[in-house]
Amino acid sequence: QVQLVESGGGSVQAGGSLRLSCRASGKSYSSYCMAWFRQAPGKEREGVAAIDSDGSTTYADSVKGRFTISRDNVKKTLYLQMNSLKPEDTAMYYCADDGAISGSGGCYTEAFEYDSWGQGTQVTVSS
Repeated sequence: QVQLVESGGGSVQAGGSLRLSCRASGKSYSSYCMAWFRQAPGKEREGVAAIDSDGSTTYADSVKGRFTISRDNVKKTLYLQMNSLKPEDTAMYYCADDGAISGSGGCYTEAFEYDSWGQGTQVTVSS
């Protein structure tokens, strides 16, 4: 059973930065696809960024140029560096893992592709 534990959330003012981490445990390998999603109150969950095991990335248009997704396959840890934060970035952020040993074609932020999810870490950006 894969377990994902996020950390690094908090409250910042607009223009500030935060770095989220997500550590995976319960498996011996680092999955092909990992991703960050977020959900704000009253809104649907949306994909933020995804990364494959080779480091190829995909971003939502709303975060391009501000957020950077990365991973450490040895530590089985996923990161999200968030800069120039805006109030509209306020949400619960979740990491997700597709559980695949290998893959091809890149990774995307379609929720159905991921079978393990963390409990989330809250990010609040004030104006």
